[in-house]
Amino acid sequence: MRLLFVLCFLFSLNLFSQDDILAREYFKNGEFEKALISYKKLYSKNKGNSNYLTQLVKTHQQLEQYKAVDTLLLNYLNISNNPAIFVKLGYNYTLQNDTLKANINYKKAIDVIDTNPNFAGIIGRSFEDFSLLELAIETYEKAMSLKPDLNFNYQLARIYGEQGNIEKMFNSYINYTEINQNYINTIKREFSTFISENKENENNSILRKILLKKIQTSPDVIWNEMLSWLFIQQKEYNKAFTQEKAIYKRQLESLDRIEELANIAYAQKESEIAKDIYQFIIDNTQEIDIKINAHYNIINIETKNASKEDYKTINESYLGLFETYGKTARTLELQIAYAHFLAFYLNQTKEAISFLKNSLNLGVSDYRLAKIKLELGDILVLEEKFNEALIYYTQIQRSLKNSTVSQEARFRVAKTSYYKGDFKWAESQLKILKASTSQLTANDALDLKLFIGDNKNEDSLQIALKHYAKADLLAFQNKKDDAIKLLNTILEDHKTEPIVAQALLKQAQLFEEKKQFEKAKTNYERLIKDFKEGILEDDAIFALAEMYANTLAQPEKAKALYESIIFEHADSIYFVDSRKKYRALRGDAIN
Repeated sequence: MRLLFVLCFLFSLNLFSQDDILAREYFKNGEFEKALISYKKLYSKNKGNSNYLTQLVKTHQQLEQYKAVDTLLLNYLNISNNPAIFVKLGYNYTLQNDTLKANINYKKAIDVIDTNPNFAGIIGRSFEDFSLLELAIETYEKAMSLKPDLNFNYQLARIYGEQGNIEKMFNSYINYTEINQNYINTIKREFSTFISENKENENNSILRKILLKKIQTSPDVIWNEMLSWLFIQQKEYNKAFTQEKAIYKRQLESLDRIEELANIAYAQKESEIAKDIYQFIIDNTQEIDIKINAHYNIINIETKNASKEDYKTINESYLGLFETYGKTARTLELQIAYAHFLAFYLNQTKEAISFLKNSLNLGVSDYRLAKIKLELGDILVLEEKFNEALIYYTQIQRSLKNSTVSQEARFRVAKTSYYKGDFKWAESQLKILKASTSQLTANDALDLKLFIGDNKNEDSLQIALKHYAKADLLAFQNKKDDAIKLLNTILEDHKTEPIVAQALLKQAQLFEEKKQFEKAKTNYERLIKDFKEGILEDDAIFALAEMYANTLAQPEKAKALYESIIFEHADSIYFVDSRKKYRALRGDAIN
């Protein structure tokens, strides 16, 4: 008997669910007469269900049966104490152009708050549903004045944002954050919709003033944190650093936030401020590993920006660090960096190899050992000792199968084969890497595979491709002038071959590295003009835009090029970045 009851219940529940789905489909498709029949049936069986009431009301209103809605809602008020019904009733009178009755019912809804402020949430949401924003504001503000424990600032901020009242919106979000500090990241996301990377943007200025005032009147470091975040959005890392130092001096806790800021500035190529921040970390931490990491980043910045005259000083800095912290597992990243510096900058490859072979005896994990072997392999490629390099790369693949570093080693195997002119073997390795779990490795592998495939069949001797691979190797060996000269040979002797476009792009990138920006510009412009619709056109447009934006300080020219990618190259991998950078130059809010 019990089983029969359960089966009957489940059957009736299934029918009920089907009726609900059917009603929604009718309403969605504009078949309101049919929807009305279905919702009447559903509501009659469950008069306590406010969702069915709402849908029944909406269906009547679609059919302009306003009097039926009056009756329905007034009857519902007899069985429910839900004050939001007054709002629905008021709106129904508005649809009948009866402003007097509408306002009477809106007032009844708001008056409920006098006896029970907790109803403000449901009443305010109802006003918002009908875009009665001023009444929603009145509801939330009245409730908070009557019961200060209530916090409707988030709802108010959202409404002010819809109204375009930016200052009130910012203030409401900040008032909400003051009580609910766990929501700070959510509030930042809301702010990012309204601010720009341009510090002169009016909204940025409003928010900055509000936060500065908060810092002056409130001791809470959350305002320093938020102001620091604003400065980071504006790429004013020095000002963000000032705020982060204030936070650290107040709390004297972790340096994690300051280290994160240093890393952001470093990634954005703001070298000087990044160095200052890393130096602050060194001066203020007692943790050796953090100190070593900061030194590592500083010396990398100095190396990238160095001229040959600076190499002696950098070498002395490395030796000083090893004297202070030793050549142990703790300084392994520093040791690998030093070996790279010896080989690629001082041309002391034998010393670099000997130095790294000593590092192999430190007793580190297989993963860290692989990092040493990757660098050893690279230095051997630098010396064009390709077979020895391949031994180290292969060892990594065997010891750490299917890992990211193993996939990187396989890519180096392919690249080494490519440098040697063994394009067939290189392609076989690259084919495997297309499915790499490391997206960066997979993309690099695909690019190189396509490049080889597109150019190896142009002539049986593959002269142009071999020249290009050699130029690529010279660039890897930091012999930029030799690489540029060899690329010129391709441009002069293989004018009709598709490899010319790639040679122009590679040469332009080398010109940029040598700070020969006019020559780089000429190459990019030739690529855009002579290879229109080619696969490298968007690469050239984006690279030229970046050069105008970041190096040549000609934002209007950069903006035009970003715009070109947005409207003419919507399928480009640079589309998203171009849109963001274009909007930033135009002063739009950050999305």
